[in-house]
Amino acid sequence: MDRFEAIRTLLAAVDGGSLSAASRSMALPLPTVSRRVSDLEAHLDTQLVIRTSRKLILTEAGAAYVTAMRRVIEQMVEAERAASGEYRAPRGELLVTAPILFGALHVAPIIHDFLGGYPEVSVRLVLSDALVDLTENHVDVALRIGKLPDSSLVARRVGAVRWVICASPDYVRRRGEPATPAALSAHDCIAFEGLQTYRSWPFGAGAQTVTIRPRFSVNTADAVIAAAVAGLGIARVMSYQASRAVADRQLVALLLQDTVDRLPVHLVHAPQPLLPVKLRAFLDFVAPRLKIALDQIEDTYA
Repeated sequence: MDRFEAIRTLLAAVDGGSLSAASRSMALPLPTVSRRVSDLEAHLDTQLVIRTSRKLILTEAGAAYVTAMRRVIEQMVEAERAASGEYRAPRGELLVTAPILFGALHVAPIIHDFLGGYPEVSVRLVLSDALVDLTENHVDVALRIGKLPDSSLVARRVGAVRWVICASPDYVRRRGEPATPAALSAHDCIAFEGLQTYRSWPFGAGAQTVTIRPRFSVNTADAVIAAAVAGLGIARVMSYQASRAVADRQLVALLLQDTVDRLPVHLVHAPQPLLPVKLRAFLDFVAPRLKIALDQIEDTYA
């Protein structure tokens, strides 16, 4: 029995939830996967998993063994990285996450430039508005918008964004400009919402809340902005989401005196005793360029 391959197979089955999932992810016949797990159990003289028709359930011994083996695999990967020179020169793969629209508009173009300067580094960029667990998903660095919870993550602030209220020049000509947040209740609005309704817009760090009357609702920011540009009503979006349309005068920013609260933007990564050169190079390249981009966004509303 190749113990290392058997352990890898067990971890793949646990991560996938079944032996069939491990078979697919490892491109191995199902009998081979099953035999490897059985051989490992025989070697340890204990049952690691309970097989059902639909999923795999770890026994108490199996859960403890899997946790220990994950640490062993992680240490082995780190040792291989060090031996291959990853801590001496920028090389290898980076897994980066960012919010969908911010990542597409501002992170991806900077990564394109980074890759041009570091030919031995590859980047896998995952765009998601969900809060991704860095350790569980082996993420090297993430961009986070908003106040960070207390954690062991290392954070580098690169700027700030804010919520803005905006509408098309045509809408403002037809309906007038709201003088106060409370006046929004008399205007057609565009709601950023999905299956659950979101009809309250906070102002002043939440000290004031205005109930809106949406003419149109949609669950993506770019669709909200397109509707606002089309003159359907007043929208509330993040400053970075609307900055291009504001700069092109397709949208007008409203109530700027009431939308001054800033949300910090950070690059975060897990603490490491020795930071890989590829990650240090990425942070040193991306951070100042993101700061410039965020400053330019804020200048749009000055």
